[in-house]
Amino acid sequence: MDNIFLLMVVALVFLAIADLIVGVSNDAVNFLNSALGSKALSFRTIMILASLGIAFGAIFSSGMMEVARKGIFNPGEFMFDEIMFIFMAVMITDILLLDFFNSLGMPTSTTVSIVFELLGASVAMALIKISADGGEFADLIIYINTSKAVQIIFGILLSVVVAFSVGALVQWISRLLLSYHYEKKAKWIGALFGSIALTAITYFILLKGIKGTSYAGQSFELLGGETIKSFLTNQIFLIIIVSLTLWYFLSLLFIKKLKINIYKVIIGVGTFALALAFAGNDLVNFIGVPIAAWQSYEAWVISGVPAHEFSMQVLDAKVPTPTLFLFIAGIIMVLTLWFSSKAKLVVKTSIDLSNQGEIKERFQPNWVSRGFVRFAMGMSTFYQKYSQKLFKIKSKRNLKSPPFT
Repeated sequence: MDNIFLLMVVALVFLAIADLIVGVSNDAVNFLNSALGSKALSFRTIMILASLGIAFGAIFSSGMMEVARKGIFNPGEFMFDEIMFIFMAVMITDILLLDFFNSLGMPTSTTVSIVFELLGASVAMALIKISADGGEFADLIIYINTSKAVQIIFGILLSVVVAFSVGALVQWISRLLLSYHYEKKAKWIGALFGSIALTAITYFILLKGIKGTSYAGQSFELLGGETIKSFLTNQIFLIIIVSLTLWYFLSLLFIKKLKINIYKVIIGVGTFALALAFAGNDLVNFIGVPIAAWQSYEAWVISGVPAHEFSMQVLDAKVPTPTLFLFIAGIIMVLTLWFSSKAKLVVKTSIDLSNQGEIKERFQPNWVSRGFVRFAMGMSTFYQKYSQKLFKIKSKRNLKSPPFT
């Protein structure tokens, strides 16, 4: 009977590989569509930058694995055999769900899927335990990490609002600054835009990337004996000021002396940062569960306790993910990005939906989509008609010089 759990671990390894493939195919749209749609860089250059971002992001993602271990349920309330069944159910469901959406060319949220799969599987197992023990439905709260689960779900919903609001604001400012009389703009405006954009990306890579890794705990004499994490936290304003200044003069150098289009540089660095963020954040969605299962199996084997009696309280402890596993996962993700036909299909769907020309779309508009468009146009008309003159900015669009010539 004990051999079945070893077979389950082996099966989860193969499921992890399959989940990596379908997951990258689904999420490639998140960090490729903007760069590919802009046509500012060649396809090969974009893919190389995205591959480098994925490789670095995979190494930086160790700290995110805790979500799969204890972010949704309370592991101490489940026995080893129960937790293994939960993990198997989650992985099988995730692969089927993502592959179904990929086959239709429709991207979906891998974070939402893994969170609710973990929640559904743990709730189902908890109800089975409650029924067997003759408990009440109210006992369900004992098994679920409600505070953390609510926090994660609320964060997902909030991220949609924040992304929409900030994206609309940045888009409006960028269009106002760059779209009109583009060839007459002073070079310092391009340098200023490049400085702000590249500083934001640098800030993201340093504080949201390196800060969360196991390497961030190392101290260096160059930093005054501080660890990387503490230095990035304590010197945040200094880092931003230095970065703004450095990128401003580098942008001027690119524009004036090297005749390099600074906006192409921004798109290239941004593509790298987006791919890094994807791998660092979403890798847990693909291999977090199998790694948690492997660590659970190791702890159970060492204990010598029967599977139905071994509590999974061990998952409450923070255990770093082996770098080798992250490296292998990164390689699989990069190979999938280059060779997956479903990844190309999902990206094509996204780019086609944003195309302003006459093309044959995979998904035709319906009454819901038309309703959203009419609502947006109505809001725009209302704003233009009733907004105060103070907030109206009249300018003429110059179509002779697009940004990426």
